[in-house]
Amino acid sequence: MLSNIPFSLLDLTPMVKGASVSETLNKTIQYAQKADQLGFNRFWLAEHHNMPGIICSATSILVGHIAGKTERIRVGSGGIMLPNHSTLVVAEQFGTLESLYPGRIDLGLGRAPGSDSITSQALNSDMRRADNFPNEVSELQKLLGPYNSTSQIRAIPGENTNVPIWLLGSSLFSAQLAAEKGLPYVFAGHFAPRFLHDAVALYKQNFKPSNVLSQPYFMLALPLVAAETDQEAQYLSTTSKQRVLALMRGKELWLTPPVETMDGLWTAQEKQQVDSFLSLSVTGGPGSIKHKLEVIAEQLGVDEFIFTNDLYEPEKRNKALEILMEAKKLSSNS
Repeated sequence: MLSNIPFSLLDLTPMVKGASVSETLNKTIQYAQKADQLGFNRFWLAEHHNMPGIICSATSILVGHIAGKTERIRVGSGGIMLPNHSTLVVAEQFGTLESLYPGRIDLGLGRAPGSDSITSQALNSDMRRADNFPNEVSELQKLLGPYNSTSQIRAIPGENTNVPIWLLGSSLFSAQLAAEKGLPYVFAGHFAPRFLHDAVALYKQNFKPSNVLSQPYFMLALPLVAAETDQEAQYLSTTSKQRVLALMRGKELWLTPPVETMDGLWTAQEKQQVDSFLSLSVTGGPGSIKHKLEVIAEQLGVDEFIFTNDLYEPEKRNKALEILMEAKKLSSNS
């Protein structure tokens, strides 16, 4: 039953070509407020750099601003790409956020750069930082945990805020690490579905209870295209398909209007690649979405869903949230 599963949102702050950054950020705030009103559990922002069309590079700043513009919803990172940052700075930033918005801040962590290799080097000259990810997660846990009189380095603010840490991943590495540390785990099914079943099984089978969790907690990220009808959803989904196609071609990632057909815009091989990228997409009207989510939830034992929702028109994007919640109600009534 979907009624018992929290729904959350993952946002990349998508931008339409020709729009200003200010306009885009204001639309993102309105979108988060809509999610807050509808009862979504979390609103997370994903760190990306040097990608025209995606403007959430200053992730912690956006987390704080959106938390200040909403009332109830948890706000956090999905995620902070830890190799790009000092663990102490991350602890101080999120400790400050938690102090400003108690009980509403999440810290999701990833070990990818969130960019291409050249940009990654501009962010961090040590290209081996990702190899130290497990140790840096442990450092963050200590910096955000209880006061330690023997520690020479303290996060002020940060210590004793106990900001919830989540591990994000698209492979088996983070699944194994989350299991070992007894942390909640998020799989990036919105762009990398290949290892989904293996990662979930690995996480659940190897989970070790901790002072954070007594049992595994698994959240699945999925692409969402929700509309009044299945036919309209298929039409609206061409915005995401064009964006993934641009990503694969190394082009800029502006949101583009939907098209009646993708024929002529891609090759047969590109179509196959885009379809694989978006193979977990939850696309359709309320009934279809309900059915797809129920099947996925039962197969994988999902504790929470988090959705990307990259539609071209803000009105359609906001409406998709209503339709998603309608699907949840249909499930509870069936």
